[in-house]
Amino acid sequence: MSLVMRREWISPTDRMKTPKTSRSRRRDPTHDSGYKLLYSHAAMVRDLLRGFVPGAWVQALDLGTLERCSGSYVTDDLRDRADDRVWRLRWGSDWLYVYLLLEFQSTVDPWMAVRIQTYLGLLYQDLIRAETLSAAGRLPPVLPVVLYNGVTPWHAADTLEPLIEPAPPMLDSYRPRQAYLLLDEQRLANAGPLPERNLCSALFRLEASRGAVEAMGIVQALLYWLKAPEQTGLRRDFAVWFGRVFLPKRLPGVQLPPLGDLSEVYHMLAENLETWTDQWKREGLEQGLEQGLEQGLEQGLEQGLAQGLEQGREATRHILVRQVRRRFGPAIAEQTQLLLAGIADLQTFEDLGEQLLISPDGDDWLKAVRDKIIGDED
Repeated sequence: MSLVMRREWISPTDRMKTPKTSRSRRRDPTHDSGYKLLYSHAAMVRDLLRGFVPGAWVQALDLGTLERCSGSYVTDDLRDRADDRVWRLRWGSDWLYVYLLLEFQSTVDPWMAVRIQTYLGLLYQDLIRAETLSAAGRLPPVLPVVLYNGVTPWHAADTLEPLIEPAPPMLDSYRPRQAYLLLDEQRLANAGPLPERNLCSALFRLEASRGAVEAMGIVQALLYWLKAPEQTGLRRDFAVWFGRVFLPKRLPGVQLPPLGDLSEVYHMLAENLETWTDQWKREGLEQGLEQGLEQGLEQGLEQGLAQGLEQGREATRHILVRQVRRRFGPAIAEQTQLLLAGIADLQTFEDLGEQLLISPDGDDWLKAVRDKIIGDED
């Protein structure tokens, strides 16, 4: 069986065109490489299966047989494709392997189900070429999983079927229905207690943490869990992830020393606690605003294509006004709403979304909106 984690989406009415890659759909290579590093350890994959994959069937998995496989494939037309992480392990008393394909996402991908089906097909082709089949000559079962750590909730379709136009009833049995299991880390961490003494729980809580004090507590727990000599490698890779991914994202501009062990992370957080706390909070608010605005605007533009341009404009106006209210208060939001009522061009909305992120105050924002309206009229 396989776990697949992946992402991407285009409006159904625009499917014949080559879409522009939006900012919110771009993969974050630093995030990807950091998670690849952590999930190259069997202990991380074991805790993912134990704590976050539902169903009694997980109890029949032999977690001691976990082994990493190649995640790179060559298609029939000789193009290289790569998955993020591929593992396999035994299921039940027979030597039937479950394959785990792990894809790591920091942004929402509306075409996720399509990409999962593509990568699953590539995995199966690879197994057929290598003659890695069951004793009966069949392919292994697959469990696709999307591991997502973005700020805004995941809103992509979780199966392939709703991404395909309706067809005559006689074609129903031929419709692909690829689905995937979504693990939305920040929503899981904020929804309630996570599995205890679980490395993935700690990672999810770190991703959702709101300050240095909270992060220190989680690091302290990780140090206790990973104190055995054989876990030195995972301690080191958690430290590398902190130094290259986690802390730079929350403390941009801060010069960080190379970190070789989790204990160094803990001591550095303790020494800089007072200095970093305010900056950490401030950066978290700005990042949440930016990601929420970008993904919200993208949803509005997609609605414009799929449901009619006027509905898309209205959805985008609503998103902009809501974000203005969060930044500058209700008075500026009310004036913004009146100004946006006269805007029809979707590109103008996208330009104003970028402007909102850099305007220092409400007066500057309103001036920018008025200037944009006048400029478009010219």
